[in-house]
Formats: sequence, C-alpha cells, structure tokens
Amino acid sequence: MAEYYSEESVPYDDDKSTLGSEDDEDLNFSGGDSEDGAGIKRGAGTSCQVLTPDMISKKMFDIIHDVNAVFEMPTPHVRILLTACKWDKEKLMDRYYAGDQQSLFKEAHLVYPPNRSKQPKPVNPKSTAACGAAATPGQEYICDICFYQYALVDMPGLECGHSFCRACWNSYLEVMIMCLGQGQTIECPASDCKIVVDEETVLTLLREKTVKAKYQHLITNSFVQDHPHLKWCPAPGCPNALHVTSADYVPVTCACGHRFCFICLRDSHEPILCAHLKLWLKKCDDDSETSNWIHVNTKECPKCRSTIEKSGGCNHMICSSCKMEFCWTCLGPWEPHGSSWYHCNRFNEVDSQDARDKQACSRAALERYLFYCNRYMNHLKSSKMEYKLYEMATRKMLEMQSLNMSWIEAQFVKRAVDILCLCRQTLMFTYAFAFFLRKNNHTLIFEDNQRDMEMATETLSGYLERDITGDSISNVKIFVQDKTKYCEARRQVLLDHVYEGYEQEIWEFSEFQP
Repeated sequence: MAEYYSEESVPYDDDKSTLGSEDDEDLNFSGGDSEDGAGIKRGAGTSCQVLTPDMISKKMFDIIHDVNAVFEMPTPHVRILLTACKWDKEKLMDRYYAGDQQSLFKEAHLVYPPNRSKQPKPVNPKSTAACGAAATPGQEYICDICFYQYALVDMPGLECGHSFCRACWNSYLEVMIMCLGQGQTIECPASDCKIVVDEETVLTLLREKTVKAKYQHLITNSFVQDHPHLKWCPAPGCPNALHVTSADYVPVTCACGHRFCFICLRDSHEPILCAHLKLWLKKCDDDSETSNWIHVNTKECPKCRSTIEKSGGCNHMICSSCKMEFCWTCLGPWEPHGSSWYHCNRFNEVDSQDARDKQACSRAALERYLFYCNRYMNHLKSSKMEYKLYEMATRKMLEMQSLNMSWIEAQFVKRAVDILCLCRQTLMFTYAFAFFLRKNNHTLIFEDNQRDMEMATETLSGYLERDITGDSISNVKIFVQDKTKYCEARRQVLLDHVYEGYEQEIWEFSEFQP
C-alpha cells in the first residue's frame, strides 16, 4: 500500500508542533553518564535530547517504518496499533506474535483482518441489500446521516462496513478535529461502532487545508503525549519536545533555556520528589496544619454544626446559634448528665490527658510546619525577584565597561547571578524535602550541607551587591568568581548526597497528611 503521510512541513500556529521533514540528522541517544544544564549527574544509560518539530515527525515515521517492515500491513493500521501500545515496538510485536491478535485489534479499535471485507458497501434501505453485496449499476444508497440518496462512488466507507456521503463525512471530521480536538481517536460516525477512522481516510475526505494541517498537528501531538519517554517543553511558545532514555525522575533543560522536571513538568525542583512536592504544595495551599489545630481545639454543635471553641473549664456548653445545651466531652444532650443511669463523666483524667496530648502534638506539628514553610517562602519570595538581580547585573556590567573592562570579561557577573538564582531555587526545595524527612544520621549530614550552601549563597549575594570602583574591580572579580564556584560546588555536594540517599534507600519519610 502506498505511503500517504505528508512529510513536508505543514505550518500551523496552534499549540506545539507540526509534521515535518525526514531530512534531519539521525537520532543517536548515547548512553553512559551525562549531565544536564545544571550539572546534575544522572545514572549510566540515561541521556536526554531536544527534538525539534521536524525531528519529532522523523522519529514517529521511523518507528512506524520499522514495525511495518515486519508486519507488512497498511501503514495507517500500524500507527493505530502502536498508539494502543504507547509506541512501544517490542510490546506490540510480543503481543502480535503471542497468538491473541484478535484481542489486540479489538483494543486498538481496528477490524481484525480476517473479518474485513475487501470493498464494503452500504445497506440500501430500499432493497435490503446486505453489506458487501454486488452493486447494481445505477443503484443509489441512502446516507444514514442526511438521508439523501447517492451513488456508491459517493458513499465512502470504512472496513467496518459503514458508509456515508462525502459532505457528511467532511462535516463530521471538521467538528471532531476543529471543535473537539480529536486526531487519532476519531471513531466511525455510526452510533454502535467504535472503529477508528485512519489517517488515509481522513486526509482523503477533508477539503480544507487548514483542517488537514490541524489534524496532522494533532497526530504529532498525540505521539508525544502517548510516548512514555517524550514530553513537550512547557515553556510558552516553545515547539520542542525532549526525549529521555529513562522515564525516572530527571531535571532536563530545553534548547530554549527552560529547565523543568520531566515527570511532572513543573520547574526543576530537586532534591524533592514529585509526589512529596505535590503533597507539600497542597499543604501550603490548604494551610492544613492550621486546620488541624482548629480541629483539635474546637468542636461542632451536634445540632446546627456551628464551630465552638471551649474557653472555660465547664463541660456544659450552650450553642450561641441554636441554644442547644450539650456536653463538651461526649457531645450528647446535657439534660441526662448527672443521672445515675448516664455514664458520661464531666471530667475524666484519661480523656483530659489525651486531649492535652493531642493539643501538644498539634501545636508541635504546627510549629514544625511553620519552621520549614517560612524558610521555603523566604526563598520563594527571593526567586520571584530574580528580574531585579539581572537588572542589577546589567548595571554592574555597564559600570565595569566604563572602568576599562570589556563586555566579555564582565560576563562573570551574569554567571554569578545564574548560579545564585539556581542555588536559591534548590535551597527553597530543600526545606520542603526536609519537612518529610525522619531524623537519622544522614539527615544531620544533609542539614550540614544545606547550611553550608545557604551560607555560601548569602556570601555570594553580598559580594554582588558591593560597590565597584577602579581600585576594587579586579578584587571583586576574583572574589565573585571564587564564591560562584564554591556555591556551585556546595550545591553539587548537597544534591549528590540526596540522590545517593535515593539510590541506596537511606531516606525515611513521614507521610504527613495535607
């Protein structure tokens, strides 16, 4: 079967990518130790590569061609099967040759080859002709969407046997693509049919070039979204995707300069893991420790559910809203209290001690949370003012030029600001990381590394804020360069220790609930 893919670049300004050319260089993902843009060493066999839109298309075509060389079936069907297997060639081949091909085709919403008709024809309501029967010359068929009569040539259909007129096909596909944003998941218009409409049929039936371009864009976009080792760069306006050879946690840097976590697509957040970061952000958003304190020290009226805080020692409570009288200890009505048959003591030493213990634990948990949260927020506030640091760096560099230093020589200031911002971002997440840690000998080492890094960062920040004169410019350059290297080294030491702990499973985490 002839290839139908259009391998010329189709311009489309929506979202992330378009199909492109196959004339790019081959994709060689080297193994071995590597470093990302910030110097975080990753394990052996892990690598990362930035893919342009053309390279993304080439990679998709290469996978399809490799599988098609083995299966020797229509290319559209190969792509649909690959999509069902998340573009894992080995998995597809294993399942295909495992003996249960019919189940594989069913999951992919394809007609199993032995069940296909070579030329499916629509049912003619007038003659009750069965699907696949010989067509009578001049015979007309009714479209099940618009109910107009058409000749067989004007009733294109799928391998499932359902056929519709070209106008209805075009309208249906335009709605699915332009309004619903569906590409690879467009199903047969028949209400009881789940068979996927392949690309060859879609591109043949569509009339508008813009709709075709949007469809091809959606196909490429779905390839990146479905592939477990591919992710779009989340930077606004960036058309690139990144490919890693391992889907484990790894910070990656796009060619546009944006650095992010490959797993959750948030800004790079080492050393804390994605799951703990999500829990930490929810805790910060919900102010959960304060809510816990309120839960321990207040109760709800059993009748109107108004929140009541006990301000005295008496257990006889009267709700100010509904005037219900109840017992603070058991939340039961106050009237039977004191009767010989009612066994709720107004003051119970064990219950009182439990309450004091709960209050003490809640207070300690709140203090612990605030300790880490305040330091996290301080660094977060500093990171949001990075633009001021870069404005200051530009002024410093211009000032150095006026003191007979070239622009290239003055680049050490920008380098220092880059490292300073990176260190502050890492420090911010170290406090979220430390919040979940249980104390052991390794946490003491981590805290020492954290302290050294924080002191080095503050020292570098102080040097950058110094006034520059003709006599001190050479000394400032030496000091700033030394402190920049030291900050970078301290950051690397801290992160190496944390990742070593992950690999050797020496970290013990407390599952604090948000």
